[in-house]
Amino acid sequence: MSSSNFKVKVINEEKGKGLFASRAFKDGDTILTEKPLVCCQFSWNLEYGYLACDNCLRPLETAEENVHRLTENSTIILPHPECCETKKELIVECPDCATKYCSIECQNEAYSRYHSTLCFRTREKDESHPLVQLNETWKQMHYPPESGTIMLPARMVAIVNQADNKEEVLSTFSQFCHCAVNEVHEIAHKLLEEKFIGQIDVLRETMQKALDTKLTSNWFTPDGFRSLLALIGTNGQGIGTSAFSVWVKNVSALDLPREERIFVDKLIDRIYSEMDEAVGVFLNNEGSGLYALQSAINHSCVPNAIVEFPFSNNVLVLKAIRNIQPEEEICISYLDECDQERSRHSRQKALRSLYLFVCRCDKCLSQAGDPDLTSEDEFDDDMSS
Repeated sequence: MSSSNFKVKVINEEKGKGLFASRAFKDGDTILTEKPLVCCQFSWNLEYGYLACDNCLRPLETAEENVHRLTENSTIILPHPECCETKKELIVECPDCATKYCSIECQNEAYSRYHSTLCFRTREKDESHPLVQLNETWKQMHYPPESGTIMLPARMVAIVNQADNKEEVLSTFSQFCHCAVNEVHEIAHKLLEEKFIGQIDVLRETMQKALDTKLTSNWFTPDGFRSLLALIGTNGQGIGTSAFSVWVKNVSALDLPREERIFVDKLIDRIYSEMDEAVGVFLNNEGSGLYALQSAINHSCVPNAIVEFPFSNNVLVLKAIRNIQPEEEICISYLDECDQERSRHSRQKALRSLYLFVCRCDKCLSQAGDPDLTSEDEFDDDMSS
């Protein structure tokens, strides 16, 4: 797969594929923009009232409503409401199950791709409905902070069932998981936590009851289902959207008088402080998706690119964070910004646990002689000296 900006090619058997620049990029350049093959909001995130379009995860509440909910303070008034991009007049819902969408276009796309299969056909939540039982079974095994949801593979099954070219869709999904059997078991354990691993068969059987899985029967053998969990565990790209963060970005770009700028900046700081007290780090509508190109991008502890969601929906943008030369491999960090600054031993431990590989990037190789101490050990040593 290639374009004028990049190409995907096989590196070796161990690393598999990688994304390489076809031309030079400067710091800040957009390398690619991509929609997911499938995405889904996390189950607990939805349960706790984070309102997002079922199709694209765009926020369905205004910035001010978002602030009121996350601060538990309904007296806050946001200036410059024109900086909020939520268009509530465009929101529609499924007439059968009341699932909400940001627009009729998203509703139509969802119905044609997967929602016809997954629609509850009732506006009242029926606890006995197989899909409700599937979601509840998952939620009891996978608590926040969330890294996946069983409703993502459920949506994959629905997409296969509704596709005109089912073999093509199955082939597309098959590219995402090439783990060895022992690796699949490790990933499934990590995703569900050790105490729930004995209940994988319960989850598998519940999903089979909820969906017509004849076309994807190989996904529902014991090993096939573990591979499905490994797929979402290692390839799922986190997606976060927020009506308030969009408002902050837009209001920060305004040319305001000095005193008003000071007022707005102090208001933003106060709101984030109140959010932190009320909900901690859980600020966004959160979910995950599978992206064909993004999944080919390898990790580096000194990445030259970053994944962003600037449109506050599921559209991914890969952006250069330093100059990149033609034929140079484009890498992102699978670790968050804080973890990137930890010791080599801590980074390697996290990457082995979550992604089952040993990082050999330039930073890790240059630190190969460092002592095998976790960052916590280093911190303790500093405190005691």
